Amino acid sequence: MLELLWLAPAIPLVSALVLALFGLRMRQKAVSVLGVGSIGASAVVAILVAYGFLTASPPRGAFVQRFWTWMDTGSFRPEIAFYLDSVSVLMLLVVTFVGFLIHLYSTEYMHDDDGYSRFFAYMNLFVASMLILVLGNNLLLLYLGWEGVGLCSYLLIGFWYRDVANVRAATKAFVVTRIGDTAMAIGLFLLFTNLGTLDIQELMRRAAHSWPVGSPLAIAAAALLLGGAVGKSAQLPLHTWLPDAMAGPTPTSALIHAATMVTAGVYLIARTNVLFTLAPAVQMAVATIGAVTLLMAAFSALAQRDIKRVLAYSTVSQIGYMFLALGLGAWSAAMFHFMTHAFFKALLFLAAGAVIEALHHEQDMFRMGGLRRELPFTFWAFVIGGSALAGMPLVTAGFFSKDLILWQSWAGPNGSIWFWLAGMLGALLTSLYIFRLIFLVFYGPQHTHVVRRPGLAMKIPFVVLGALSLIAGYVDTPPHFGGVPAFSNFLNTTLPSLEEVHVGPITELITAVCASIVFMLGLAGAYMVWGRRPMEKPEEGRLERLWLSGWGIDWLYDKVFVRPVAYVARVNARDNVDGLFTGIAALTRLGHRVVKSTQTGEIRWYASGLAVGSVLFVAIILFTR
Repeated sequence: MLELLWLAPAIPLVSALVLALFGLRMRQKAVSVLGVGSIGASAVVAILVAYGFLTASPPRGAFVQRFWTWMDTGSFRPEIAFYLDSVSVLMLLVVTFVGFLIHLYSTEYMHDDDGYSRFFAYMNLFVASMLILVLGNNLLLLYLGWEGVGLCSYLLIGFWYRDVANVRAATKAFVVTRIGDTAMAIGLFLLFTNLGTLDIQELMRRAAHSWPVGSPLAIAAAALLLGGAVGKSAQLPLHTWLPDAMAGPTPTSALIHAATMVTAGVYLIARTNVLFTLAPAVQMAVATIGAVTLLMAAFSALAQRDIKRVLAYSTVSQIGYMFLALGLGAWSAAMFHFMTHAFFKALLFLAAGAVIEALHHEQDMFRMGGLRRELPFTFWAFVIGGSALAGMPLVTAGFFSKDLILWQSWAGPNGSIWFWLAGMLGALLTSLYIFRLIFLVFYGPQHTHVVRRPGLAMKIPFVVLGALSLIAGYVDTPPHFGGVPAFSNFLNTTLPSLEEVHVGPITELITAVCASIVFMLGLAGAYMVWGRRPMEKPEEGRLERLWLSGWGIDWLYDKVFVRPVAYVARVNARDNVDGLFTGIAALTRLGHRVVKSTQTGEIRWYASGLAVGSVLFVAIILFTR
């Protein structure tokens, strides 16, 4: 079974190439079969590989599939090879299975679009790139997949490129993430220069052997990799691209937020956990960035009017929870929340797409309302997904994964009351903003007429993702709810387990009770403000405008970076810097004219020149002895 691993990324990659080359000549049904079927086949391969891994665990808990040496330059010999362990098994299953459901949904959502085949070519390339990223045996191959998902996000965010705003959003995503990618590339150079390899497992062994805890090189390498993770996973200060990425088709948003792209940074930090353990200051920075991001993004989500931007800021906030866990050494808890988040966030985005289509591409929540009777299937999808996001106790997967992060944000060696409180406040805000969305969209008077209802291709993903959003959390339950940490035990074969050192006065049961209380407070607050009576668009206060603008960070970047560069460009409109190079060229032309003037064609002058030169040459030799 494990030998089939290469097919998981190969099938969507080949289908993407076929659709790119021949898609315009193919019928839409053939495009659907190839586009969706290839991801389905990849998901089947992933299931077979996972089954083989679980039933016959390979030696040392990992399987390596080597193909060929990518390049051979001196001591630099990276391979095209895949590495499968418990973490990559999880990523493989989530990316292919959730990706398949999103592709199935897309056959109906994109049915009338002129770029149907182009869309599936991009989406399949997106999945293939993500699989290369999570299976890469070395950081160079991982980086190839890393840049691949960046390219695909650009193509898909700007998919409707005739609208200039979409092109700007795609360009913004590409440029902002390039900042982090550049830092990551420098980090790879630093790692290879000092440790002599980019093979991930060997790299971790050499780092642990060569660098003591707190080593400046370890800190520099971890900080540079963190820069890449912050960019891809949309964390402060490089998060501003993600809300604007909503310009792309809704299935694209679901794929970026749930199964690919933004989770790449989480995977990178988890995969290179040894480096971050050797750099405690950087690891603490990961936790701090996560805590601050989850709160700032949650406040921003609370002020949004666009249904997709609420979910976009929600993703930034939930990735913040994962960063918080990673920074505190709760590696398995972070990956647990990654899995549950993939299910309920995909469900929420797909349900949002159904609402937007039903209202003829209306995205303003204050122009919706009263849709629970018109769109009952979509309503329940939102209720289940929103409850999982907010962490409804005992019933939803999000409760168990978020509760584990909250508990370990206190219990771990680096845990503190401040991280615990930040997580709790984030949980309160999450419940408040997601139920605000549900009340505004599905309750009150109906403002826009429904023109379309979801069909079977949309409903099937709703059912499957809804079920997973409810039951997936039971793979890892705390002691007071069954005590079956199967998921953590599975991942702890690859990731270090967290040592719980802080027990009182906060206990795991108290954490669960507090999380349940803040869920109810958020639900009650949302009902009191937005659910009891019809809500018109309110007057914007100063604080709301600040949250609506994402805390003004785009404005700050514009003032600090964009405008100064634009000013210098205007001042230097005639390219004054080029004057230096133009001067060099002018001197060269002058020298050419001087030398050219000596070419007269008269032999006596040539003979005289040779004689004078010979005399000078002999004189130099004699006088320099």
